[in-house]
Amino acid sequence: MKRITKWLFTAYLFLMVIAANAQDGNAGINEATQKVKGYFQSGTNLMYAIGAIVGLIGAVKVFNKWNNGEPDTGKVAAAWFGSCVFLVVVATVLQSFFGL
Repeated sequence: MKRITKWLFTAYLFLMVIAANAQDGNAGINEATQKVKGYFQSGTNLMYAIGAIVGLIGAVKVFNKWNNGEPDTGKVAAAWFGSCVFLVVVATVLQSFFGL
Protein backbone atom coordinates (compact mmCIF):
# COMPACT_ATOMS: atom_id res chain seq x y z
CA MET A 1 0.00 0.00 0.00
CA LYS A 2 2.89 2.37 0.76
CA ARG A 3 4.35 1.88 -2.70
CA ILE A 4 1.08 2.75 -4.42
CA THR A 5 0.70 5.86 -2.28
CA LYS A 6 4.26 6.98 -3.11
CA TRP A 7 3.69 6.32 -6.79
CA LEU A 8 0.42 8.26 -6.84
CA PHE A 9 2.02 11.14 -4.94
CA THR A 10 4.94 11.22 -7.42
CA ALA A 11 2.55 11.13 -10.39
CA TYR A 12 0.49 13.94 -8.83
CA LEU A 13 3.60 16.11 -8.36
CA PHE A 14 4.69 15.41 -11.93
CA LEU A 15 1.31 16.47 -13.31
CA MET A 16 1.34 19.62 -11.19
CA VAL A 17 4.76 20.60 -12.56
CA ILE A 18 3.57 20.04 -16.12
CA ALA A 19 0.42 22.10 -15.52
CA ALA A 20 2.42 24.91 -13.92
CA ASN A 21 4.82 25.14 -16.88
CA ALA A 22 2.19 24.93 -19.60
CA GLN A 23 1.40 28.08 -21.55
CA ASP A 24 -0.54 29.06 -24.62
CA GLY A 25 1.47 28.18 -27.75
CA ASN A 26 0.39 31.28 -29.65
CA ALA A 27 1.39 33.56 -26.80
CA GLY A 28 4.86 32.01 -26.74
CA ILE A 29 5.28 32.37 -30.50
CA ASN A 30 4.11 35.99 -30.44
CA GLU A 31 6.47 36.80 -27.58
CA ALA A 32 9.40 35.22 -29.44
CA THR A 33 8.48 37.17 -32.59
CA GLN A 34 8.47 40.46 -30.71
CA LYS A 35 11.84 39.71 -29.12
CA VAL A 36 13.39 38.86 -32.49
CA LYS A 37 11.97 42.05 -34.03
CA GLY A 38 13.40 44.03 -31.12
CA TYR A 39 16.90 42.64 -31.64
CA PHE A 40 16.86 42.70 -35.44
CA GLN A 41 18.04 46.29 -35.90
CA SER A 42 20.92 45.69 -33.51
CA GLY A 43 21.84 42.57 -35.43
CA THR A 44 21.72 44.46 -38.72
CA ASN A 45 24.01 47.14 -37.33
CA LEU A 46 26.34 44.43 -36.09
CA MET A 47 26.46 42.91 -39.58
CA TYR A 48 27.32 46.30 -41.05
CA ALA A 49 30.09 46.76 -38.47
CA ILE A 50 31.50 43.31 -39.23
CA GLY A 51 31.36 44.16 -42.94
CA ALA A 52 33.32 47.35 -42.31
CA ILE A 53 36.00 45.51 -40.34
CA VAL A 54 36.24 42.76 -42.95
CA GLY A 55 36.46 45.42 -45.65
CA LEU A 56 39.34 47.18 -43.90
CA ILE A 57 41.21 43.91 -43.39
CA GLY A 58 40.62 43.00 -47.02
CA ALA A 59 41.81 46.40 -48.21
CA VAL A 60 45.06 46.02 -46.27
CA LYS A 61 45.63 42.50 -47.62
CA VAL A 62 44.94 43.57 -51.20
CA PHE A 63 47.20 46.60 -50.81
CA ASN A 64 50.03 44.38 -49.54
CA LYS A 65 49.57 41.95 -52.45
CA TRP A 66 49.50 44.83 -54.91
CA ASN A 67 52.70 46.34 -53.51
CA ASN A 68 54.42 42.94 -53.61
CA GLY A 69 53.47 42.57 -57.28
CA GLU A 70 51.61 39.29 -56.85
CA PRO A 71 49.63 38.27 -59.95
CA ASP A 72 46.40 37.21 -58.20
CA THR A 73 45.67 40.62 -56.67
CA GLY A 74 42.52 41.16 -58.74
CA LYS A 75 41.07 37.82 -57.70
CA VAL A 76 41.73 38.50 -54.00
CA ALA A 77 40.26 42.00 -54.28
CA ALA A 78 37.10 40.63 -55.92
CA ALA A 79 36.74 38.01 -53.18
CA TRP A 80 37.03 40.53 -50.33
CA PHE A 81 34.76 43.03 -52.06
CA GLY A 82 32.22 40.28 -52.74
CA SER A 83 32.17 39.22 -49.11
CA CYS A 84 31.48 42.79 -47.96
CA VAL A 85 28.72 43.23 -50.54
CA PHE A 86 27.24 39.89 -49.47
CA LEU A 87 26.99 41.00 -45.84
CA VAL A 88 25.23 44.23 -46.80
CA VAL A 89 22.85 42.49 -49.21
CA VAL A 90 21.98 39.78 -46.68
CA ALA A 91 21.15 42.38 -44.02
CA THR A 92 18.99 44.35 -46.46
CA VAL A 93 17.19 41.31 -47.86
CA LEU A 94 16.44 39.92 -44.40
CA GLN A 95 15.14 43.29 -43.32
CA SER A 96 12.78 43.56 -46.29
CA PHE A 97 11.82 39.87 -46.11
CA PHE A 98 10.63 40.14 -42.53
CA GLY A 99 9.04 43.54 -43.14
CA LEU A 100 11.04 45.46 -40.56
